[in-house]
Amino acid sequence: MYHVYRYVVLFAASVLLGFAFNMFLLPHEVLSGGVTGMAMILGLLSPINSGIWLVILNIPVFIIGLMRLGKAFIWHSIFSVFVTSIAMQYIPVLKVAEDPLLSAVFGGVITGVGIGLIVRFNGSTGGADIIGLVVTQKRDIPLGVLIFGINSTVVFISGFVFSWNLALLTMASIYITGIVIDRIHTRHIKLSLMVVTTKGEELKNELIANLIRGITVMNGYGAYTNNQNKILYTVITRYELALVKYLIKNIDPKAFVSISETSEVFGNFRKS
Repeated sequence: MYHVYRYVVLFAASVLLGFAFNMFLLPHEVLSGGVTGMAMILGLLSPINSGIWLVILNIPVFIIGLMRLGKAFIWHSIFSVFVTSIAMQYIPVLKVAEDPLLSAVFGGVITGVGIGLIVRFNGSTGGADIIGLVVTQKRDIPLGVLIFGINSTVVFISGFVFSWNLALLTMASIYITGIVIDRIHTRHIKLSLMVVTTKGEELKNELIANLIRGITVMNGYGAYTNNQNKILYTVITRYELALVKYLIKNIDPKAFVSISETSEVFGNFRKS
């Protein structure tokens, strides 16, 4: 059921991305960044649709992602890019707003929502997303900041190809996109999780089966009831929090759960 839900979200977010491109960014020649931005430039300069260029340019990036991020991630990414490409074929390129600045702002927000949801559900739009996710495996850097840095190269290209006014609008758009992505994709934020439960073994096995995390198990008892409990402690990312809540409620709805933000983690901790 969760997998069906994931693909529904990926589909909706990918269509939303195509809508943002064709209705807000492309009509004013305000570009996205990275590979997507290059696809939009080539689409504007050639008779081939930007959606087709998006697929072509993402092939080498997907190969890198396959080696570093796994098959499931790549399949989700291919699905997302395919849906976005098809959506861009059928959604008309129309100006929703005449003001380029308004289009850049709202296009950046909608693009950020789309990319943030896609990445949150273990996919990507290719290009800078994949490169950024590979880097975040090693460094706790917000994904939106990385994507903004990588995508800034497109600003200079668009400045020479079109105009510097459009280049600055592009910079504003991808900056807003990066901020929105970091509000949705929160893998870089670490959380300390403590669970007091009477179903310690069952819950431990379920968490280990669904998370690649070490878990410390301690014995405890209630000061008031004197009932024996198990105390499970681990550190997760905010990205994993929704799944963890779902698993705990399924195994032991009466478990006591404490979640707090952790400022720093070092040692044997898997970052992705």
